[in-house]
Amino acid sequence: MSKRFDGFLLDKISFNVPSGSIMGFVGENGAGKTTTIKAILNLIYPDEGSIRIWGNPSNNLSMDLRAQIGVVFDGSNLHDNLTLDNINKIMKNIYYNWDQRVFYNYLNSFKLPTNKKIKGFSRGMKMKLSIAIALSHNSKLLVLDEATSGLDPMMREEMLDIFMDFIQDENHTILFSTHIINDIEKIADYVTFIHDGRIVLSENKDELIYRHGIIRCRKDEVEKIDRSYIVGIRENNYGVEIMIKDLDAFKRRYREFIPEKTSIEEIMLFISRGRRD
Repeated sequence: MSKRFDGFLLDKISFNVPSGSIMGFVGENGAGKTTTIKAILNLIYPDEGSIRIWGNPSNNLSMDLRAQIGVVFDGSNLHDNLTLDNINKIMKNIYYNWDQRVFYNYLNSFKLPTNKKIKGFSRGMKMKLSIAIALSHNSKLLVLDEATSGLDPMMREEMLDIFMDFIQDENHTILFSTHIINDIEKIADYVTFIHDGRIVLSENKDELIYRHGIIRCRKDEVEKIDRSYIVGIRENNYGVEIMIKDLDAFKRRYREFIPEKTSIEEIMLFISRGRRD
């Protein structure tokens, strides 16, 4: 799928979100995450390509299928003068599958006051409300766009636990767009990394970590290493750090180097900021 704007191109991106899993959709701010999310939700239209949800074109989903998609954006799109009771009445008229009991259970769990207007809510409270709404109409697919951004660490942990509970039913799926890679490392099954409008990788999280490692060596030792193994290089005062891929093959070929374990965050940083030569 491609989408062009003035000064930005979402360039032939392609990835799959396996049913019953959590896909972490990561990238820097401005990489194209929100644009992709909007295209998936049919809020903008691709210039090229197509998007399918449960095998159906996203621009031709039935009302029943649309009602099974829960969405949480970064920030509240609800009127400030509404109370939670008002929201319950509105949502009952929007979603045929709205579950009032589940909604009020989440409000109670999140300690959200039902008689207080939204304009008096903190950012964290508004985010909890958005998640309560998304989970109260029997959603099978949860689409999260920076849903934990700006929350304090305790509240982020609470939200991640909720997402993990949601996914325990194998019929439930989450597409979790964020620039907070630590959240993805905790809960995601798969990782898709977008950089400058292009998909750099999309694969199983554990396999991705297993296949990569970091070696530390002198600058003059870099020339010994086949460039096909190098993801990126970072120089420091003591030498260089090199991100290696195809780690098993690398270790068989280069016995003199001892790779260290790495993380999703390190892999992303080396891909986006490390040099190759």
